[in-house]
Amino acid sequence: MIPIGDDNSDRQLKPIMNYTLIAINILVFVFLQGMGSNAIFTYAYSTVPAEILTGKDVITQAQRLVDQATGQEYLVPGLQATPIPVYLTLVTSMFMHGGWAHLLGNMLYLFIFGDNIENRLGHVRYLIFYMLCGIIASLTHVFSTYLMPTSSLVPSLGASGAISGVLGAYILLFPKRRVNVLLGWFIIAVPAFIAVGLWILFQIVSGLGMLGGNEDGVAYAAHIGGFFAGIILIKIFDRGPSVQVVGTNYNRRNR
Repeated sequence: MIPIGDDNSDRQLKPIMNYTLIAINILVFVFLQGMGSNAIFTYAYSTVPAEILTGKDVITQAQRLVDQATGQEYLVPGLQATPIPVYLTLVTSMFMHGGWAHLLGNMLYLFIFGDNIENRLGHVRYLIFYMLCGIIASLTHVFSTYLMPTSSLVPSLGASGAISGVLGAYILLFPKRRVNVLLGWFIIAVPAFIAVGLWILFQIVSGLGMLGGNEDGVAYAAHIGGFFAGIILIKIFDRGPSVQVVGTNYNRRNR
């Protein structure tokens, strides 16, 4: 079930910040990551749990690995020197992606759900909310490396954690809003609590699967942490829906 749109009939603000975030993600992937070919940049600015936990930059050598199924040999780049304080990678990693599918999937969710949260919070508050959710999501992944059988030297990247925070806010603020989803060959409308609820349920189940050693390269802990960060933070950031005051040319917000 893939979301493809939602009800924006009550939107009053043009989602300038949401569009800007989408543009930055695309530009970073195309021009700085070389559409995935610039491994040196990617491995230098991704979040490495061991670096965050120790506060020290970690550099490793490239390794040659062999795919046991095909026999094909390929080179895995090592961790590169990070030219900024390692803690800032919690931010830089939010704007990088592992490939086109990763990027486009994330941007689809951000495009559909982000504008509603920006409309509710306003441009600046939305940006702060988004960034905080992303940072908390990354930290959740970092600390989960203590519990899950994953290496603390495996870098993580992507906007998924921040977008998960947007989804957490969305399901809390607009649980019954109509979301159009692609189900097989059909497009159907379902309430947001079903569309988003099934998504977070999948993240939790998959995250528990990783505890059993079933790894697929996805940082589910970041998704879960970002989602619940969004639910909590939206209660702080939200000032209620904007209400048009009759006879005036401005809006006020209920408190």
